[in-house]
Amino acid sequence: MITRRHFIALMAAPVLTGLYTWGIEPTWAEYVRLRLPIRSLPTVLAGRTLVQLSDIHVGDRVSSGYLAGVFAAVARMNPDIVAYTGDFISYAGPDTLDQLRRLADRLPRGRLGTVAVMGNHDYGENWIQGEVADAVGQILTGVGCVVLRNEAVDVHGLKIGGLDDLWSGRSRWGPWMSGLNSPALMLCHNPDACDLPGWGDYQGWILAGHTHGGQCRPPFLPPPILPVKNTRYTAGTFDLAGGRRLYINRGLGHLTRVRFNVRPEVTIFELARA
Repeated sequence: MITRRHFIALMAAPVLTGLYTWGIEPTWAEYVRLRLPIRSLPTVLAGRTLVQLSDIHVGDRVSSGYLAGVFAAVARMNPDIVAYTGDFISYAGPDTLDQLRRLADRLPRGRLGTVAVMGNHDYGENWIQGEVADAVGQILTGVGCVVLRNEAVDVHGLKIGGLDDLWSGRSRWGPWMSGLNSPALMLCHNPDACDLPGWGDYQGWILAGHTHGGQCRPPFLPPPILPVKNTRYTAGTFDLAGGRRLYINRGLGHLTRVRFNVRPEVTIFELARA
C-alpha cells in the first residue's frame, strides 16, 4: 500500500532530479588531472601543465558569469600551455561575437603558448558561414591565441598541429603534417576525424571535444545521444589504430541547459616523457 509519505517521495524525485540536471550540474565544472606521456618530449617541457578547454559555447544559453569564473580558476593555475578544441560560440547573430569579445580578455592563456582549433558552431548557421569563423579567429588572435587551421606551430620544441573543423568541410590533411614527428600533439574538434584517412605516420595524442560526453548519461549505461558517427567516442581516453591515442574533453558549455552524470570538464594534463 502506498502511503502519503511514499507518494510525496515518488513525486519529489523527478522534480529534484530535474532541478539538479538544470540548476546544478551544467555549471559544476570538474577539474580532471591526468598525465600526458609524449615520446621524445623536450626536457624543458617535462612536468609542465597543459590545460585543455573545449565547447565553451559563448552565447545566450551559457552563463557568462559561470564561464568567467572557470576562466579565472584556470588562470590562477598559471598553465604552461592552454589548448582550446573548438566551439567557442553558439552563433545566433552578431551579438554572439560581441559576447565573445567581452569575454576574450578573460580566456586563460599559457605561459609558453596558447593554441586553438575551430569547431562546427564557430562556422555559424549550418556550419557554412566562413566569415563567422574568421571573426572568431580574429578575436582569439587579438588576445594572443594561435588559431590552427590545418597547420602546426612549435611550442618550445613540441609540435602542435590543428585540424580545422570536420562538419564545416574545412578539415585538410596534407603536407603540413609532415613535420609532426615526435614530439608532437594534435588538436581536432570532432573525434570522428580520427577515423578518416590522412593521418599518415602520426603516432601521438589527439585532443578533441564536440561530444559534451553526451550531456546526459544513465548510470552504468552509455549516453543515449551523441553527435558522432563512431558512438564509442563519448569522453575520456581511447586507443586508436596506428599507435595514436585520443582524449575527448566533455566541454564547458552546453546547447541545451541540461547535464546528468556528465559534468562539464577542464582537463589539466601533466606533460611527461613517454
